[in-house]
Amino acid sequence: MSVTGDQIAALRRAMAWDGAASSDFDLNPETLLPAGRILRPAGVLVAFLPGENGLELLLTKRSPRLKHHPGQIAFPGGKVDPGDDGPVGASLREAREEVGLPPESVELLGTLPPHETVTGFEMTPVLGLVRDDFTEIPEPGEVAEIFRVPFAHVTDPARFIVQQRRWRGQWRRYYTVPFGPYYIWGATARILWALSKRMAA
Repeated sequence: MSVTGDQIAALRRAMAWDGAASSDFDLNPETLLPAGRILRPAGVLVAFLPGENGLELLLTKRSPRLKHHPGQIAFPGGKVDPGDDGPVGASLREAREEVGLPPESVELLGTLPPHETVTGFEMTPVLGLVRDDFTEIPEPGEVAEIFRVPFAHVTDPARFIVQQRRWRGQWRRYYTVPFGPYYIWGATARILWALSKRMAA
């Protein structure tokens, strides 16, 4: 089997494992979250596609003009709209809008447990394989850049680091998995860390 084939098989095995929901507050147990809080549903597409040396993960750098998470590294995705088929539909629609990825080019592998963000979203990661070539077109209002990260970099737990910074007057700890000039952290890194733990199980 090829390197790409081995990696696809490993992803399929990883998706068979059970897992718990995660949160931007996982590493900060002292944070008191309001009881009865209402989270807005969202879906993000964790899309892997063939590269020269195996699978690569598709990521975006968000526009610095956005209200939520400006300039940060993110998966294509967004909140669930009334016409979407839940988080899966939202992730595919947003991927088409943000990076030009046709939904019919994506083979869905399944979903990971939802992740709660500091901005009040319940984000469902949707794993998919991009089976067809497509032209990457960044949506200028939302996406500053589209780039790819090697499979091995984001599926190896040893590459993840816990760092911290001041946030709303308190120290907040979070996962990071930097790649070259791209500082991958927060919800994106936390979701990838959960995937990497499944891969290592």
